[in-house]
Amino acid sequence: MVNRKTLRFIILLAALSIGGITIIQVYWVRKAFDLRENQFNRDVNIALQAVAMQLYQINHVVNSEKNPVEQVSSNYFTVNMNAPIDNNLLGVLIEKEFRKRNISDDYEYATYNCMDKCMEGGNYISSRKTVNSLAVQSIPLLQNDGYYFGVQFPHVEATLISQMGIWGFSSVVLLIVIFFFAYTLLVILKQRRLSEVQRDFINNMTHEFKTPISTIAISTEVLKQASIIQTPERLLNYATIIQTENNRLKQQVERVLQMARMEKQDVGLKKELVDIHELLREAITNLKISLTEKNSNIHLELQAEAYQFTIDKLHFTNVIFNLLDNAIKYSVQTPNVVVTTSSTKNTFKLHVMDNGIGISAENQKKIFNRFYRIPTGNVHNVKGFGLGLSYVKLIVEAHKGKISLVSKPTVGSTFTIQLPLI
Repeated sequence: MVNRKTLRFIILLAALSIGGITIIQVYWVRKAFDLRENQFNRDVNIALQAVAMQLYQINHVVNSEKNPVEQVSSNYFTVNMNAPIDNNLLGVLIEKEFRKRNISDDYEYATYNCMDKCMEGGNYISSRKTVNSLAVQSIPLLQNDGYYFGVQFPHVEATLISQMGIWGFSSVVLLIVIFFFAYTLLVILKQRRLSEVQRDFINNMTHEFKTPISTIAISTEVLKQASIIQTPERLLNYATIIQTENNRLKQQVERVLQMARMEKQDVGLKKELVDIHELLREAITNLKISLTEKNSNIHLELQAEAYQFTIDKLHFTNVIFNLLDNAIKYSVQTPNVVVTTSSTKNTFKLHVMDNGIGISAENQKKIFNRFYRIPTGNVHNVKGFGLGLSYVKLIVEAHKGKISLVSKPTVGSTFTIQLPLI
């Protein structure tokens, strides 16, 4: 597996490469757009000069300017004239010169009458249709006392962009490459995280299995001694140890197999009508050994009015057991657990509150992930595979319920299960 430092270096190089390519692409796209815009402006300028020359000849007016065309803005051109302008003739000349130079963008034109001090006449010429009497209102007036006509291209930028062809295609391809790079990066990081989780799980499982296997091995060595027959009490003691450790191994294996079945969504619920209050009392009774070892105290406050549900008794017993067992295990002081139930018109709530080590905000986001185990600070005797809360969440959601957590480090945690009252 690639180590963390190498992976970061590879990701940095890849990100810099993608960033460099993106900057170059943006630069050349902008350059190509500017070239097309300049070419368009030149073509329009030449076409309008030709229109002006023809109007001078028709009106027998002497051209007093070297270039009567002025570009006022990126999409607005004016042409100064020394005489009144016939709007119909102007429209014909503009259309002819634009067609000659393959200028097909929509445009609007109007003439300025210095007698009335206003724009008049004019049309909006589209590649699809002609709309009359729109140009007069949309073409701006200039501080000019002479005769002139103006031509405006309202959609020139969109047209130029649509004509860029290969540059647009290459930009789309680059975006697709960036998307797949980001997606691949996320997959790599996710796979690395899964590998780390898998490694931690194997380490935890090895540790969990090592102790009972060692105990069984030692006990069998003692049982192989011939003298053991002379001490029946000792024989029974070591046989009981082997049986206990064997059951412990069996439970651990069953938990792993159970989660494998859950991963395939094969929950296989066998629902029956169950009294959850009675289920809680039974779970606490089964935890007597753990309660005695740590001098724990579990206080019940069963206040729910509706507490009978059609649920899977075995799975839900395991859910309660997991929450209570965690509340006891993750305590550095004497465990004090409060279990409360409540109900509203539509919802049943089960709260399990402890005074344990608590869970930081960062870990709360991951606590229900499979194989994830919270750091336990100075508590080194907490065992497990990180499967318990993942299993709890899966079973609760299989019953159409929700589980949430409120916790604060060094203060404790409160797990809340909500079930719909149907």
